[in-house]
Amino acid sequence: MNVRFSWKMKGEYGTYFLAQEKGLFKAAGLDVKLGEGAGAQAALGALIQGQEDIVVLPGVFALSAIQKGIPVKIIALYHPKTPVTLITYPEKAAKTPKDLVGMTVAHSVGETGTSYLDAFLRLNKVDPASVKRTLMNAQARVPAFIQKQVDVVSVYQTNDLPIIREQHKGTDFVVMDMVEFGLAVPGMALVTSDQNLVKKPDVLKRFLKASAAAVRDAKADPMAATQAIRKAWPSPPTETAVLEQVKATVGAIPVPAGHEIGWMEEKTITDALELLKSAGEIDAPKPAATYYTNVLLAP
Repeated sequence: MNVRFSWKMKGEYGTYFLAQEKGLFKAAGLDVKLGEGAGAQAALGALIQGQEDIVVLPGVFALSAIQKGIPVKIIALYHPKTPVTLITYPEKAAKTPKDLVGMTVAHSVGETGTSYLDAFLRLNKVDPASVKRTLMNAQARVPAFIQKQVDVVSVYQTNDLPIIREQHKGTDFVVMDMVEFGLAVPGMALVTSDQNLVKKPDVLKRFLKASAAAVRDAKADPMAATQAIRKAWPSPPTETAVLEQVKATVGAIPVPAGHEIGWMEEKTITDALELLKSAGEIDAPKPAATYYTNVLLAP
């Protein structure tokens, strides 16, 4: 089966490579090919065209796509709350949302931390008009922050943050965890097409079970997942940086009582749809069952 990530290699995908290395997919009778991606939109396009069986992408993007009528569903949600942060310099620090007043934030279209900045600020009783945005290309955000052209940049704990910290060891960046201040944007999700749900339920179910076993293994031994992905990663970051990415990834994956890893509560989906509505990304949400199913995670 073919599994496509929505982005380039990062420690967030370490559990899948651990499943490969430990033979968990093979033991489930699966021959799994893991592939890098070039954005969530391209990954979903390949899924609908039948080139992929599962894509791994931000859940919030899947919700928007399903709202627009794209025939896919979330079949497992690993990050009900995306581990995204806002970072600032010690000399102009933002430790709480109120500290952002008067600051300039780097923003790019579709970027999680700042796409929902207005909703985040309102949630924390801060006037969104009091925080400035500078729109720029996604790849330019971090360099602009490093060069102090902007005061704030949003980064994933599972990707950019460990690398920035390692590359700039002399700087003690101030990190504001947006989740701690109430931002709940669905992150890493496994998505399949409605067609695959009908045609390949057993294959998908076995993949989810093996993937969940790898998550449990990575929680117990994050270094094993780190080493597994670095072997498959041309020119990877340092072992230390990737280990931090893996730890942040598995640390944000809940293990629900009485359910398989990836199980979704309806409230998680409806709350996320309300967030999308408040951000002006969708109008009237469809019934929650349109967006997700737990059927493949049942025992």
